[in-house]
Amino acid sequence: MQLVVLGLNHRSAAVEVRERFAFDKNEVPGALNRLYGYEEISECVILSTCNRTEIYAVLEGVEEPKAFMLEAVRDLKGADIIDEEWFYFHEERDCIEHLFRVSASLDSLVLGEGQILSQLKLAYIEAYSAGFTGTVFNILFQKAIGVGKKVRTNTGIANTPVSVSYTAVNLAEDCLDKPMSEATVLILGAGTMSELTATHLQSKGVKTIFVSNRTYAKAEVLAEKFGGHAVRLDQYIMQAKDADILITSTGAPHYIINEKEAKEIAALRKGKPIVMIDIAVPRDIDPEVAQIDGIYLFNIDALESVVEENKHQREEEAKRAEPIIHDAIEELLDKLSYLSVRPMMALLTEKADHIRRRELHRALVKLPDASEHERRIIDAMSRMIVRKMLRDPMIRFGEIAGKEEEGLYWDLFRDMFNLEKEW
Repeated sequence: MQLVVLGLNHRSAAVEVRERFAFDKNEVPGALNRLYGYEEISECVILSTCNRTEIYAVLEGVEEPKAFMLEAVRDLKGADIIDEEWFYFHEERDCIEHLFRVSASLDSLVLGEGQILSQLKLAYIEAYSAGFTGTVFNILFQKAIGVGKKVRTNTGIANTPVSVSYTAVNLAEDCLDKPMSEATVLILGAGTMSELTATHLQSKGVKTIFVSNRTYAKAEVLAEKFGGHAVRLDQYIMQAKDADILITSTGAPHYIINEKEAKEIAALRKGKPIVMIDIAVPRDIDPEVAQIDGIYLFNIDALESVVEENKHQREEEAKRAEPIIHDAIEELLDKLSYLSVRPMMALLTEKADHIRRRELHRALVKLPDASEHERRIIDAMSRMIVRKMLRDPMIRFGEIAGKEEEGLYWDLFRDMFNLEKEW
């Protein structure tokens, strides 16, 4: 069994690389199915967010796991060229530590942001529901989710509600020459990120929000939730002429706003500046739009400089999360070590219980006048005898789990208890 993760994030690859390897929510089921189709993969989970794509897998008997995973990614995304420098790869304990750091948001663009834990949970549930996880990943990911919750509860890393969307709103506020309460905002997209952005905008005092989306009904739902107005996607340019801030997060595979459309918006505004913030991956706005007079464009990568301002305090709190993660890793490794000896423990327990039930039946046949109460007492006594007889062997077997002498104990137990023969 080999625990591995191959991924790329905001530190390892630029946004134009990340968007090439991102999986939208409609792609994930098929990608999981193809991964699970490999004979060497027994369990798999895909985590894909605006800042990271990670493939977690349990491999069996792979000599070059990194090369194997890179080839799997090439197959999934149809990529002709893959630069190993774009990706990071972790095995075994390092894989566990990386996952725990991700769940605790210590590996996020915005340290301590709260979205990643929910995204991780959804990624696990999707793989679990489709039957692509087993004992190992069920233990691992449930522990990771628990670690994320514990870090947020026991440290101050999440005391300030900072996220990519929150940082985007802060950036927009810094660029405005008027109070946020007087600003008009147009949001393109009606998904989770757009909803979070609208929440942060309202917390900053924004009263006028317009929402546009490819599916107009979704735009109506989100707009109504925040007391805003829905705009049909083919009419967003006309609405943009009155907007001070335009924020995009559509999940579209192509640019929503190109140079031609941006120039049209600028012309309609007649010199009034507009702040455009693209928090989508793949990007919604052509980066060349930044060259147009009157348009101030920022994308995910541009947010990194803003994030730096909030890092120091959160980094101090992050130090308090390290012992939590360290202890959780040790607990998990201890639990996983028992997996190798569980089959032997099960065989021994099953044989002992089979003998107990057979002898109990024989004894009760000789006691036809025993009452139901007396029968239950005898049954309970027989269970307790078996449990106490097996206690010490089970403890010892657990102690040597994962160690060199484990194989010797397997042979010894098989021979002593005749476990591979019928009883």
